[in-house]
Amino acid sequence: MRATDSAVLAAVDLGASSGRVITGRVTAGRVDLAEIHRFANRPVRLLEGLRWDIHSLYTGVLDGLKAAGEVDSVGVDSWAVDYGLLDADGHLLSAPVHYRDTRTDDVPEQVWQTVPAEQLYARTGIQHAPFNTLYQLVAAQRTAQASIASRLLLIPDLISYWLTGEQGTEVTNASTTQLLDASTGTWAEDIARPLGIDLTLFAPLRAPGDKAGTLLPDVLQQLNWQRQVPVTTVASHDTASAVAAVPVGPKDHFAYICTGTWSLVGLELSSPVLTEASRLA
Repeated sequence: MRATDSAVLAAVDLGASSGRVITGRVTAGRVDLAEIHRFANRPVRLLEGLRWDIHSLYTGVLDGLKAAGEVDSVGVDSWAVDYGLLDADGHLLSAPVHYRDTRTDDVPEQVWQTVPAEQLYARTGIQHAPFNTLYQLVAAQRTAQASIASRLLLIPDLISYWLTGEQGTEVTNASTTQLLDASTGTWAEDIARPLGIDLTLFAPLRAPGDKAGTLLPDVLQQLNWQRQVPVTTVASHDTASAVAAVPVGPKDHFAYICTGTWSLVGLELSSPVLTEASRLA
């Protein structure tokens, strides 16, 4: 970037209790951030269980982008593991299930009878949590929605799809599904197949920095923007973006503490630690 260059980027950051739209004005050696709009993320309890009010969240995203004014690119991140199911026409079948819903309470023990916990960790590197996407998908098997679903989009990819009409699965959020091979960065077929999970439900993988699409004409009209604006794939698991933003050099050794709805302590390493000792710890 030349010293005279500048760009204004919009970050859509969706957390488990609130969402926000932030602009970053990027110039050589400097980023100036401004929170443009913050909105509540209130789950709803329906007859079928605890659900995310995804349409309210999307409205908050549009309100924030409209308030930001025309920008040079948009990126979307969110919490992990949760998803929406689309039918063959690309329409959302129902409000996405909240990870705190009780449908997965007894599912991990069922899964481990087919794929042992040791194997799951050695392949995916994901610590046990009963709401991981893998367990949610097993819990949803034999439901009417599962039988007609043609596509599964994780939450930030769902928002990007509504903005652009393009479907993809960003890798950092995909890694939280407990279905991605931590060593190869590809889907773990040997984990999914015995559990009856159809990995073709997922859109093609894409990496941070990839173009996710361009804002649809209808979206531009709602925002009162006049020119085409790209949506850029970011590290869409919010923790991944937070860690990537730590200002250290490639040879620095550092630990991080990331505190939000959950608190995480970790290291940035050149390769994942997938040992049994790590799992037990």
